[in-house]
Amino acid sequence: MKRRSFCRAVVAVAVGAAGVASAQGTAPLRVAWVSTDDKGTPSPNLAAFRAGMRDLGYVEGRNLTLDAWYGDGSSDRVAQLAPDIVRTKPTVIVAAGGLALFALRRAGVNEPIVFSMSADPVEAKVVDSFAHPGGNLTGISLFTLALVGKRMELIREVLPRARSIALLTNPQHPGERKELDVAQAAARQLGFTVRYFPVSSGATVEAALADIARARDDAILAFADGFMLGYAGRLAAFSRQTRIPAIDGWAAFAEAGNLMIYGPVFADVYRRLAEYVDRIAKGAKPADLPIELPTKVELVVNAQAAKAMGIVLPSAVLARADRIIG
Repeated sequence: MKRRSFCRAVVAVAVGAAGVASAQGTAPLRVAWVSTDDKGTPSPNLAAFRAGMRDLGYVEGRNLTLDAWYGDGSSDRVAQLAPDIVRTKPTVIVAAGGLALFALRRAGVNEPIVFSMSADPVEAKVVDSFAHPGGNLTGISLFTLALVGKRMELIREVLPRARSIALLTNPQHPGERKELDVAQAAARQLGFTVRYFPVSSGATVEAALADIARARDDAILAFADGFMLGYAGRLAAFSRQTRIPAIDGWAAFAEAGNLMIYGPVFADVYRRLAEYVDRIAKGAKPADLPIELPTKVELVVNAQAAKAMGIVLPSAVLARADRIIG
């Protein structure tokens, strides 16, 4: 057989073999998306994760099966669903948020889990360290202490005459004490006095806001977590009534009507979680994949809220904003 004919024969055999493998098919990667969100509410985080999987070559219905599980606002419901989730035999479980992750851990799930969470995962005792998570967990933590001081600086820039800042925090959030220490240090450097309000229920939130209104603090710095986000609308209404603005770290906070946020880009976080899933699917162990921090941050300003409170936003802040609402 001539060399050219031989090469063509080899190629034909290879193509044929690939066709047989394709026809026989390999089991698609099965991923379970687990969240405490309401089932009927579209999730931009899930959409971002799906986009990340597509970027890596995964197509649902072909080489990817993605099952979404929802707690409908309840972490206990997620724990109840855990046995059903495990029975689907997912290669990887994506825990979208700390509440979902803690629920899966309470239920004793041992499958590989990739997570996003706002807390310090080491202090929350879900991993051994950022560099070497250990166990069956890895992912991205939104716990970025460097951004706390940046938010303080924004308050100084937007409110140059501000003197007193109210710190509204959830003391049950793992890492809260570290955030508090950083915030207090930044306040000292910027000439602020701070008043600390630990809140963990609706009643304590209302009591704190009443105190802030009486004392006429100049601004509120709310530490970002799921609990605080649940009161974003209440804080926005309070700010309009008292003209005491609030700043936080998640875009949804500004979207709810508060003055501004400076924090991680959630869409980027969830696209990056897809890379973790891909690496585990290809043989990596969660224990060996370091916990990462957000790499993209955004400044979101609510111009409507500023107008309602009589705040003139500096042109330099508006020029730096990644998004302006209103």
